[in-house]
Amino acid sequence: MRPHDPHQSPTDTDVAIVGNGPIGAALSVLLAQRGLRVTVLERRPRPYLLPRATSFDGETARLLAAAGIGERIGRITEPATGYQWRTAAGRTLLDIAFSPTGRYGWPDANTMHQPALEELLAARAASLPGITLLRGHRVVDITEHDERVALTVETDDAATRTVVAHWVVGCDGANSFVREHLGVPMTDLGFSYEWLLCDVELHEPREFTPTNVQICDPARPTTLVGSGPGHRRWEFMRLPGESSAELNKEETAWRLLKPFGVTPDTATLLRSTTYIFRAAWAEEWRAGRVLLAGDAAHLMPPFAGQGMCSGIRDAANLAWKLDLTLRGLADASVLDTYAEERRPHVKESILSSVQLGRVICVTDPEAAAERDATVLAGRRGRTGPGEPEPAKPLSAGLLRRSSAEAAGPRAGAVVPQGRVGAQGGTGLFDEVVGRGFVLLTTDDPRPALGEDRWSFLSALHTHVVRLLPAGAAADTECGLTDVIDVDGFYGAYLAEHHATAVLIRPDYHVFGAAHGPEDTAALIDDLRARLNAPVPAGGLRRAG
Repeated sequence: MRPHDPHQSPTDTDVAIVGNGPIGAALSVLLAQRGLRVTVLERRPRPYLLPRATSFDGETARLLAAAGIGERIGRITEPATGYQWRTAAGRTLLDIAFSPTGRYGWPDANTMHQPALEELLAARAASLPGITLLRGHRVVDITEHDERVALTVETDDAATRTVVAHWVVGCDGANSFVREHLGVPMTDLGFSYEWLLCDVELHEPREFTPTNVQICDPARPTTLVGSGPGHRRWEFMRLPGESSAELNKEETAWRLLKPFGVTPDTATLLRSTTYIFRAAWAEEWRAGRVLLAGDAAHLMPPFAGQGMCSGIRDAANLAWKLDLTLRGLADASVLDTYAEERRPHVKESILSSVQLGRVICVTDPEAAAERDATVLAGRRGRTGPGEPEPAKPLSAGLLRRSSAEAAGPRAGAVVPQGRVGAQGGTGLFDEVVGRGFVLLTTDDPRPALGEDRWSFLSALHTHVVRLLPAGAAADTECGLTDVIDVDGFYGAYLAEHHATAVLIRPDYHVFGAAHGPEDTAALIDDLRARLNAPVPAGGLRRAG
């Protein structure tokens, strides 16, 4: 547990999280793992047992693994094989193949039954002493004064209580009370359609190739996606002039599912309901000591599968910044970089999803025929499916200030993940090295860093990792963490970017890179300046 400063105002908790969906739950775990006290306020008295999201990408899998559930993710997911768009006649408009071993160490796309993911996060949260989950507690007022935020909470038995925190994060969904209470304006692109969502549990295993298909049929745009072992989802767009009430009937669901071989004899219909997606984002993500994350901060059409993924990225971005702020290792202004980084990132994803949706949601036959002809003409000469794009880099925020000609991978990019070896065996880099800040280097940086910079890295719990080529012997007495580049993955990565060192943030974005010991020292100085961090007291300590 984090030691309490007797000079600070008394609080019940370090961070209060409003909402215990996957974003709030993941954030609570990422904070508690760092020794913080976390109180989660959830208005629902019991877990929500119906699925919403159906998949997450490889970058998100890596972030979820950082929450301590990596060993169990494979039990509740199935890797997706690909994603295709097809015309009504079955011709391929878009074809993307997914790898079971993607660039971030996890499958490119992981289908899942969301309640199973939430069960994993709940079990992980229950194992951490710093988390208090209060179900049946609805926040009705928020008051900030000095260095505290007081939440007025109503319980299911009509009682009222107050929870006092240093920081509050609203993870309370699309209809966020926290956002509304703060009066945060939303930018809504006005792009929305109503779809019938049908979640089914199959009675017998079936193979769907590829896993995810978008049928761009003007007679009824339709989506087919995997949703974890034994589960699958179909979505059917409401047509112009069609009654929402008629579409929302169970018999309508079975009628639309029948052409796909899904009947009461072959599957159980877990849920059929209509929903209207939106494309919108909050203009402010921080108001004093209150922040927004997940659907409280942004709403996204489903066509790129980035809704929940974006929320998990929010949680990963916030967790380490709140931790450093609460430990006095960063100024509170660092939390302004949360929105500076995440909002443009999310806006780009929303705009991309809208663009995809405008292609898919076409119900005019002539417009659809023109679309098909244009896309098919553009595909001429292509052989085989394409690959998914890398994770989008950050374009601003808590990144090294450097020129475009600087050595190393781009600041803000997500560093890929390969295998390394150490005394404990061979495995993915994150599992072998550990999580948090990582300084990965091909040489011994200590002479150039000196005691002061080394103490700063130690205060941040930085893993200082020296990369050795395959066949080299690790030096367990050197004061560094030596790892063997068993596949030559990281050596090639650094060589490609003409770097000898890269400083990786806890959310796996590159803070910056360096070439040579002196540049590495300057890299560390830049991080300290960006954090506006005090010089830590004490002598030389091993980082990590």
